[in-house]
Amino acid sequence: MKLSGGVEWALHCCVVLSQAESPVPTARLAELHGVSKTYLAKHLQSLARAGLVHPTEGRDGGYVLTREPEAITVLDVVQAVDGTEPAFRCTEIRRQGVLAAPPEQCRSPCGIAKVMAGAEQAWRASLSGVTIADLGATTDLAVLKHILATSET
Repeated sequence: MKLSGGVEWALHCCVVLSQAESPVPTARLAELHGVSKTYLAKHLQSLARAGLVHPTEGRDGGYVLTREPEAITVLDVVQAVDGTEPAFRCTEIRRQGVLAAPPEQCRSPCGIAKVMAGAEQAWRASLSGVTIADLGATTDLAVLKHILATSET
């Protein structure tokens, strides 16, 4: 399975937003992570469409989380950025070619489709069990809060 780089960026931004006491502008988030402001803005918009962050306007505008970091899972962010489609899509190849099986033999998923669906389910369950707050607990929050506080003044 391959996730876009935007997933990593969005997760890091959500951790930062979880510690901010006021909205954080896109330019500041991009600067903190050394990434493209334009590309990051695209992913922040995806998070906003998914209802995970909210943009604020005005002189002190930026982004804020829409709910507590304990209520936003890694899976929420992954799906906001990369979508909800499954990683594996069965095309019923067993109905094609010299080894083609008749449709009546293909009424239930084959072993390959079952294994892939099980792996996807386990992966999604794992990601839904980790929150932005959990990720924040693995970050040096004192340094992050200091950096945010000095940028907010």
